[in-house]
Amino acid sequence: MNHLLPFVLSLAGFTALALAMDRQQRDVIGRSLPRSVTRALRIAGTCALLLALGVLVAWQGWGLGLVIFSGHTSLAAGVVHGSLIGYARKYARSTKHR
Repeated sequence: MNHLLPFVLSLAGFTALALAMDRQQRDVIGRSLPRSVTRALRIAGTCALLLALGVLVAWQGWGLGLVIFSGHTSLAAGVVHGSLIGYARKYARSTKHR
């Protein structure tokens, strides 16, 4: 077992949770999504993170699994956060020249 599956699940979970927020919906999509879609994104994000935790705990046990999970979630959250910052800067530059 490698770390790719839990990291991808963590990344997908945080991406879904970020897109479930009103500000990111307006910034990335250009409008707010319906409540049912927002709720589905929150549920999907939570399930992805719990699945990543389950995979790691099944692989390494509770002690090391939780530590590795913490590392994966920290890295995934940083990637999503950095991507949102990069997208916002790119969007700000493109609207500035209009």
